[in-house]
Amino acid sequence: MLYIGVDLGTSAVKLLLMDSEGRIVNIVSREYPLYFPHPGWSEQKPEDWFSNTMEGIKELIADADKSQVAGISFGGQMHGLVILDENDEVIRPAILWNDGRTTEECDYLNSVIGKDKLSECTANISFTGFTAPKILWVKNKEPENFARIRKIMLPKDYIAYKLSGVFCTDVSDASGMLIFDVKNRCWSKEMCDICGVKEEQLAAVYESYEKVGTVLPEIADELGIPRTCIVAAGAGDNAAAAVGTGTVGDGKCNISLGTSGTVFISSDKFGVDSNNALHSFCHANGHYHLMGCMLSAASCNKWWMDDIIGTDDYAVEQKAIDKLGENHVYFLPYLMGERSPHNNPNARGTFIGMTMDTARADMTQAVLEGVAFALRDSFEVAKSLGIKIERTKICGGGAKSPLWKRIIANVLNIKVDIIESEQGPSMGGAMLAAVANGEYASVEEIADKFVKVVDTVEPESELAAKYDARYKQFKEIYPACKPIYEIIK
Repeated sequence: MLYIGVDLGTSAVKLLLMDSEGRIVNIVSREYPLYFPHPGWSEQKPEDWFSNTMEGIKELIADADKSQVAGISFGGQMHGLVILDENDEVIRPAILWNDGRTTEECDYLNSVIGKDKLSECTANISFTGFTAPKILWVKNKEPENFARIRKIMLPKDYIAYKLSGVFCTDVSDASGMLIFDVKNRCWSKEMCDICGVKEEQLAAVYESYEKVGTVLPEIADELGIPRTCIVAAGAGDNAAAAVGTGTVGDGKCNISLGTSGTVFISSDKFGVDSNNALHSFCHANGHYHLMGCMLSAASCNKWWMDDIIGTDDYAVEQKAIDKLGENHVYFLPYLMGERSPHNNPNARGTFIGMTMDTARADMTQAVLEGVAFALRDSFEVAKSLGIKIERTKICGGGAKSPLWKRIIANVLNIKVDIIESEQGPSMGGAMLAAVANGEYASVEEIADKFVKVVDTVEPESELAAKYDARYKQFKEIYPACKPIYEIIK
């Protein structure tokens, strides 16, 4: 049998075709536009997602035995608000996870409703990227659109709906909406009331590995695949990436270096960070996880390389970096504001420490190190909860850099395991489809069989000590800059 994994990302949809033994048959990627209609806003057109997904699937399976395509599932960018009217038409462009327009709504939720109440109802507090404040923003700023809402869904769930006709979501993605009771894996009636949402406007909730239906006959015929091809609920991109990297089971960790950066810690039991600096979400394997999320990770390096110094040869730029742990230049990677642990949409990217002898390589190094230091911020929160992490998997576009992996291993002072096939959310989606189709009994079973560690980047004691000293300096910069961010916002 063949399974399709759909990774609906921020810049592109990445599609993967996998066989029953975990062998990758084909990979296709198709980009679509990202819109910034106002500073700090971030939107996409759901129609672009679907058209590129359909065309991508056709390309993906063009040379495959289409009769063997047995399932489709997803990993998708989280938190985005997609709203449909009574005719199932998209009402407005989707407001994305990295959109910062909802400061007023977040202040209302955190200060008026109260963080304790939010945490009690959802296990989390409000961040500008979450879905609930976006719903309130539409209610407050676009009441005519709010009145037209019949369906509220997340980005990947729009694709599932278009493919299957089933209005569905999964527990991991729903966890990031701030209207979902994470502990009990169901919608929170209190949060629905706070947001002015009726439960019938929200999707049916499934576990990530559950079948929600089959592809619509007209979709199956257009793609040339069997009408019996199942559609599984799938997962938010980080939970799907965790499945794809085998980060299932108590205490396992994965770092994602994609557009955003995450520290993902799998847990068998429900738990909440008392300060809510880490998110407490459902995992795709039926359990839970804690996650720290920074809004700009590999995107910082892309911005620096592509837009500032104007090169696409990342390897050459990194080759000039030869003094790890000795850089006097620091970079705060808050190009889109920041989530974990600062929860500050007004934070901005900041270089500090330059002198007349600062070189281009020092600036490039500072960008890579700044992302690693920001990841350590979330690790420090996890350590304060008594969670001991000695090693992590790693995935995402930034993980292709040997230098960046070495920096991360030493900044965090943990072992970084490299897996044989790092395809992140798309691989996780395909694996979830195989479980939903009954080929594997559980997410744990398929992860144990498919995911193989082929190398480990070990921390170096002397370098780790240097980075520990640098981190102590790094973590003093944000508090010093925070008042300035409030002025220049």
